[in-house]
Amino acid sequence: MSEAASRTTDTTTPGLRTPRLREAMHGLPAYKPGRPAAAAGGPGAARPSYKLSSNENPFPPLPGVLEAAVAAAGAANRYPDLFCTELLAELSGHLGVPAENLATGTGSVGVAQQILQAMAGPGDEVVYAWRSFEAYPIITQISGARSVQVPLLPDESHDLDAMAAAVTDRTRVVFLCTPNNPTGNVLHRDELERFLDRVPADVLVVLDEAYLEFIRDDQVADGLDVFRARPNVCLLRTFSKAYGLAGLRIGYAVAHEPLAGAVRSTAVPFGVSQLAQNAAVASLRAREALLERVDAVVAERERVTEKLRAQGWTLPTSQANFVWLRLGERTAAFASACESAGVVVRPFAGEGVRISVGEPEANDIVLRVAEDFLTTHPDLRGGAGA
Repeated sequence: MSEAASRTTDTTTPGLRTPRLREAMHGLPAYKPGRPAAAAGGPGAARPSYKLSSNENPFPPLPGVLEAAVAAAGAANRYPDLFCTELLAELSGHLGVPAENLATGTGSVGVAQQILQAMAGPGDEVVYAWRSFEAYPIITQISGARSVQVPLLPDESHDLDAMAAAVTDRTRVVFLCTPNNPTGNVLHRDELERFLDRVPADVLVVLDEAYLEFIRDDQVADGLDVFRARPNVCLLRTFSKAYGLAGLRIGYAVAHEPLAGAVRSTAVPFGVSQLAQNAAVASLRAREALLERVDAVVAERERVTEKLRAQGWTLPTSQANFVWLRLGERTAAFASACESAGVVVRPFAGEGVRISVGEPEANDIVLRVAEDFLTTHPDLRGGAGA
């Protein structure tokens, strides 16, 4: 594109030139949040509606969290602690890593963007599976780097051989989402180690563990062990999912120096509010209640998966707080049927739907819709609707 052609034009005033956007902004994909729930049947309807489109925790904040947040709100006229001192100390003890190896941000996606700001720019490449977390292509393009998307295998898992082959001398970062969003698959210890053995030491591998607490597969590697053994591995984690702080936007990275320092440097100053910091500290101290709630979500995930398979659906074994149905061209129809019944799920056009594990009542509605959908679309039984 020529310099003249790249200038943004004000369409309301013909011929008026306006400031130019960076080339990276042209065609930037938009992040699509899960749609909010609306009353089934329209405004004023008596039937409840449930939001299962954003992988939110169906439970309220953990004990002590609201009190901590309210106390912090009383000092909202003051800036938050720039260095998240108390939170990093709490995390350090919780994880068994020095505070110097920790960096915070506005959710794990905010930290991921900080990592790319520190690691990648024009001419560089970022490798990740696809489909995976939809923020990856957005934050990669914002950084000016090029996305290298490696298709998932037919069973919805990462094709690690193809991903290793996709790494070139221009690759700066590889994202591995485990459990993968939106499919729920995890990476096992042996396959992850084989992959890491093939990645050059100067390429950063980010293990995105946003759904870590929901994993029950004992073959999954301990991310902290991998981090300690590999200088080119860092971890992404969040308080949005299991801890139920999605609305406060706080996540963190576990990274070696000098990356940890660089991630702290690229953060928006004071971006993590004091409410979020205090709520996160209180959440870490409510571990017993956390485990009880996570166990309840996992039990519901297993129930929903078992029921769907009994109906005739084929779906991956999810280790997250959602399940994935590959529906192909029937994706929009299924999402519409769910919404008509009172639940909102997350459709990925032409691919499938991700269904968060929510309240049992909401999950039961999805199960009824899924059973009826198979009755009217029997070709989906035992397979995907590509």
